[in-house]
Amino acid sequence: MPLKIDVKKKLNARSERVKCVDLHPTEPWVLASLYDGNVFIYNYESQSVVKSFEVTDQPIRAGKFIARKQWIVIGSDDMFIRVYNYNTTEKIKTFEAHLDYVRSLAVHPTLPYLLSSSDDMLIKLWDWEKGWANTMIFESHSHYVMQIVFNPKDSNTFASASLDHTVKVWNLSSPVPNFTLEGHEKGVNCVDYYSGGDKPYLVSGGDDGFVKIWDYQTKACVQTLEGHSHNVSCVAFLPDRPLILTGSEDGSVNLWHSNTYRLESTLNYGLDRCWTVSYLKGSNNIALGYDNGSVVIMLGKDQPVASIDGSGKVIVAKHNEILTVNVRTADATSLVDGERMQLPTKELGSCEVYPQQLKHSPNGRFVAVCGDGEFIIYTALAWRNKSYGQADELVWDNGGGEFATRIGSYDVRIFNKSFNERNTLKPAFPVEGLSGGSLIGLRGADFIAFYDWETLQPIRRIDVVSEAVYWSEDGALVAIASESSFFLLKFNRDAVDKALELFGGQLDPEGIEEAFELTHEIAEKIVTGLWIGDCFIYTNTSNRLNYCVGSEVSTLAHLDRPLYILGYLPKDNRLYLVDKSGSIVSYQLLLAVLEYKTAVVRGDLSVAESLLSKVPASEHNKIARFLDSQGLKERALDLATDADYRCELAISLGKLDLAASIARDNPTELKWRQLASLATSKGDFELATECMLECNDFSGLLTLYMSKGNRDGLIKLGEEAFAAGKMNIAFLCFFVTSQVEKCLKLLISTSRYAEAAFFARTYMPSEMSRTVELWKADLRKSNAIRISDSLANPDTHAHLFPDQSALIEAEKSAHSLYTERASLPSSTYLQHKEDVFKELSEILGTMSIATENGHSELPIVTDNSNDAFDHQDPPKVFQEELIAAEDAMETEGIESSIPAAFETEEFDSEIPAAFEQEIPKPRKAD
Repeated sequence: MPLKIDVKKKLNARSERVKCVDLHPTEPWVLASLYDGNVFIYNYESQSVVKSFEVTDQPIRAGKFIARKQWIVIGSDDMFIRVYNYNTTEKIKTFEAHLDYVRSLAVHPTLPYLLSSSDDMLIKLWDWEKGWANTMIFESHSHYVMQIVFNPKDSNTFASASLDHTVKVWNLSSPVPNFTLEGHEKGVNCVDYYSGGDKPYLVSGGDDGFVKIWDYQTKACVQTLEGHSHNVSCVAFLPDRPLILTGSEDGSVNLWHSNTYRLESTLNYGLDRCWTVSYLKGSNNIALGYDNGSVVIMLGKDQPVASIDGSGKVIVAKHNEILTVNVRTADATSLVDGERMQLPTKELGSCEVYPQQLKHSPNGRFVAVCGDGEFIIYTALAWRNKSYGQADELVWDNGGGEFATRIGSYDVRIFNKSFNERNTLKPAFPVEGLSGGSLIGLRGADFIAFYDWETLQPIRRIDVVSEAVYWSEDGALVAIASESSFFLLKFNRDAVDKALELFGGQLDPEGIEEAFELTHEIAEKIVTGLWIGDCFIYTNTSNRLNYCVGSEVSTLAHLDRPLYILGYLPKDNRLYLVDKSGSIVSYQLLLAVLEYKTAVVRGDLSVAESLLSKVPASEHNKIARFLDSQGLKERALDLATDADYRCELAISLGKLDLAASIARDNPTELKWRQLASLATSKGDFELATECMLECNDFSGLLTLYMSKGNRDGLIKLGEEAFAAGKMNIAFLCFFVTSQVEKCLKLLISTSRYAEAAFFARTYMPSEMSRTVELWKADLRKSNAIRISDSLANPDTHAHLFPDQSALIEAEKSAHSLYTERASLPSSTYLQHKEDVFKELSEILGTMSIATENGHSELPIVTDNSNDAFDHQDPPKVFQEELIAAEDAMETEGIESSIPAAFETEEFDSEIPAAFEQEIPKPRKAD
């Protein structure tokens, strides 16, 4: 049977002729070197250009990643080699390497060496740690040296292909070749090594259209492959598949079986001539370069072929070799979650087909291998062949020992536990895949149809584009994975049995509606999955290991690379996973925790409580979060061990005393703020005050103190806010407690001189001169001299402030009034409540205001109809000075610091001579 090869195209980037491609070892990048002198780095996962370099105006025939240095190295027809940092695009080095076109480059896998070959018939070795010094020249070819490649099994040797019809093998320590392989009738364009340990082979391709396989130990040509109609331009021994890839100028890419040398498949992407190929060991990705662009394909599934039985025995397929390890042999005390397990490997045997699928039977006695269109069932212990036949796919039932196979798209066969075919299912639709378990699942294009194992009757058709189906061990639950999410369903076996009995074993083609019940849909793409009881554990495309109980999803681990679930051993409480290289890692997953969560989801709290004793205390906090998500906050509070989380739960439950006790023992700002909010809503202002003080919630304290009329608290809060730099709160505290001196000091300390001047004029006339001078000095520092000169100072312009001395005396009286009011108890509010709505002048009218000689009284007008404060028309001179100041500021490009209220005030009187008319008195005090 031919080898079944799944080919998926991941990138198709149109461009100028691509002469060389190279895959990055860790990033999803491919480097494309173009004939027009440009270099592109494509991301084949996102289909985007990561970086581009305009290198030269000459063709580029060679380009490689040096990932350990974050470099790309480029060889071109201008005979130069250039080195760039692919992250910063910085050019690291440029040097003339050859006397003719640079044809090929090869990077040593461990040493700081670069090999280059050229049309000057030379191969040169460069050492980048010695400033790119040329440390060796290899000379023996008599024509262009087209390609060079290091031996992956011995990196001190390399091979070269030349148009002199030969392939030569060299050693880094000698300038002459070890030996020469001759057999091509024309020039040799390409060469590659076989990386497997079983065969010392080389493959070469030439202008004669032939591909030759060489044994470099016997120096003999093992096989000649004929299938191309034009020059063979690239060859590759694929390391993870039994395939040889060859590309030709006829536009085709051929895939040959590396054991039988049979042509398995031919690829043609319509991009004209194929020039170059690149691959990576441990990856299924292949990059190809054509006349009209670059292509990246993936051959086969990017998953290891491995399976585990219930005793911990793991069987892994490496090509046709079958290896086995036992995870139980590891020291359980030394296991670390996520670290590779150091396990002895034993060779179990080999497989006659190339394994693409390997799976233990439910009882662990047999192993089914599927590949090359055939299946073989072996005994798990001795690896003896028990059965074989044709199959593209094989699945087991849920424990009865039966299995089903698929041949093509319309032939499904059922075998009993004696490996004899007992029935055949001929579906009316093309089957794209099979799934085993409690029912046989046949995947169509946009649906999956389930059939009964015994009767082959249709049970239910579900319209979902499924990629995989996972059954629980008891067959009661099933997960269906689609392209972007997965669905959790319950399977009702009783409903199926009743329907079969009712209809005499013949069911409607649409199946039984009650057979499945959708319980949850979770928007995550599954890579691999497994049921452990009622808990579904899975890996996703974001490299996370998650498990879900009901709809609650928990992350067990963040993975540093793609891992695939092997199985779970309840006795060890460990989950085992494998990576693409076959290395096994494990994670602890306590069965008691899963059983407890499952009981909670089912609503069986009594069973859950009985299981709690089996759960270690270290897991209680995780259990508490799970209970919280299920709405069981009280029980979550009892189990929670983390102080922050317990405080959060206590607050959400309204338990102030408990939350306060936790906050006092483990104080954090967040706790105090949450508790303050709850205490305020509950009316516990004493606790709210304590919390606000602990977390320095100045805004909350301001609101609380003002609501309670706490003068002492406001005074203290103002000082603390000032020290903490909370100037708005500090100013408000000073202002409402009549500490106008501190208000002024705050404005001055923050360089708010304009506001300070107007504040002084209103509330502290005695400080007006000083603040005006500070304002003027600040304006002069800003070179606003004209504005500074336009400001009037009571000391230098006394005629503009005729009532200044009386205002200062009124200020003293007002201060006495503030002091007297501050000493009044709150019980006297009813006697003084009318004073709140009186003007200051009206209150001061009843007070004796001493003048300088201590005898006369300052008459205060108490009749508001004649009040000079309210009815004296303000002179236009003040408006004129403001306008002049604004004009000066606009001329000098300075933003106005004059309050907007003065800019929009309307004046009615005529404009007198400057500074000649009396300035209006300050507005009344608050």
